Amino acid sequence: MSTHPAAPKPNEDYPLSEVPMGDRKSFWSLAIILLGFTFFTATMFAGGQIGTAFPFWPDLVLVIFAGNLLLGLYVAVLSHIGFKTGLNTALLSRFGFGRIGARLSDLLLGFTQIAWYGWGTATIAVVLLRMAGADPDQSPLMLNGLIVFFGLAFCLTAYVGYRGLELLSIVAVPAILVLLALSIVLALRDAGGIAGLASGEPTTSLGIGAAIAIVFGTFVSGGTQATNWTRFAAKSSHAVGGAFLAFFIGNGLMVATGAIGALVYQQPDVVDVLVLQGLTLFGIAMLFLNLWTTQDNTIYNFSVVGCAAFATPRRRLVTVIGALIGTGLALMRIDLHLVPFLLALGTFIPPIGGVIMADFFVRHRGRYPALATAAIPAFNWPGLAAYAIGCVAGLVSPGVPPVNAILAAFLAYWLLDRLIGTKIDAVRPERVDR
Repeated sequence: MSTHPAAPKPNEDYPLSEVPMGDRKSFWSLAIILLGFTFFTATMFAGGQIGTAFPFWPDLVLVIFAGNLLLGLYVAVLSHIGFKTGLNTALLSRFGFGRIGARLSDLLLGFTQIAWYGWGTATIAVVLLRMAGADPDQSPLMLNGLIVFFGLAFCLTAYVGYRGLELLSIVAVPAILVLLALSIVLALRDAGGIAGLASGEPTTSLGIGAAIAIVFGTFVSGGTQATNWTRFAAKSSHAVGGAFLAFFIGNGLMVATGAIGALVYQQPDVVDVLVLQGLTLFGIAMLFLNLWTTQDNTIYNFSVVGCAAFATPRRRLVTVIGALIGTGLALMRIDLHLVPFLLALGTFIPPIGGVIMADFFVRHRGRYPALATAAIPAFNWPGLAAYAIGCVAGLVSPGVPPVNAILAAFLAYWLLDRLIGTKIDAVRPERVDR
């Protein structure tokens, strides 16, 4: 039986088409990958930033709960869309923004994933040098050598594809859970229990809205691209449940661990906290697994976006190219600019998800035509205008900017589509507007 030359090989994970039902995965297969994705050291660092700014009860607990609940709900809705359509985020964006208009979301999502890859690669190199007693700023050759090594090594499991991500997560997720639990137990012991933790006083200042935005922003970019995995779900409950487990509970645990450590030890840097707890060697192992499980998912996200942007099914090649770009950003020390980066993510990424949700649920009533037979216009102006409105709302409105951005983009799309939108219908294959 002959194969169409444009058809993706199985190990390329369908970057340009729907995932067929025959290749869908179980709940636990999906959940373990998503948990590995959300077990990210940057989330602990973000927790450290808010942990020194609020008393434990009720402020800090409220910030952690609210930020992760909002994130979990947002990702769960997108995850259902991923299951229903079998499409990744980049292809979903084609419906919401148009064939050419979607280049905007490709650029934003692709850059954020590469930036995270650069952050993680630089972070592990810096941590290893610090643990070895060397000053990273005074050892540029050693630092750059480690960055190049990890920049190439971290992409190996993503190069394999979904199966590589799954195998790594099966090993790493339980190990990370054990160390997180140990760190929290030690922090509670050193604080004098819950009562001692509750008596801790903040040493920095941060608004509630900004703090929730940081919690939400740690994974809003990755969460917007959760469809890259939930398109493999066999049931909607698998997609929604796996996403909520990872982005509400898993991400919440990471934020809480970083925040509690910062509150107890007055150290926003999670590495310093682990050293103070006597977990240096275990901490290195945890950070390595922690970063690896997220780095491979991050570069996998980039490969999916890159394939859609350049209309190529060669996901493995795009993976390597992305790793090289991310390594370059690591060499430029993108790790020194985490909090501003998180706040930017919380403003400019959420409206993409708002547009995708509005396009799927409102414009198309929960059902897209097959991608191969859909007449998608070059620009979907309601989607592009709604995205811009969402960004403005995130920048200027009070409260929690990411949530405002999502709601504004969704409502703006709904209103604009009523005025100027035209539903994308299925057409005969020979009439597809490419």
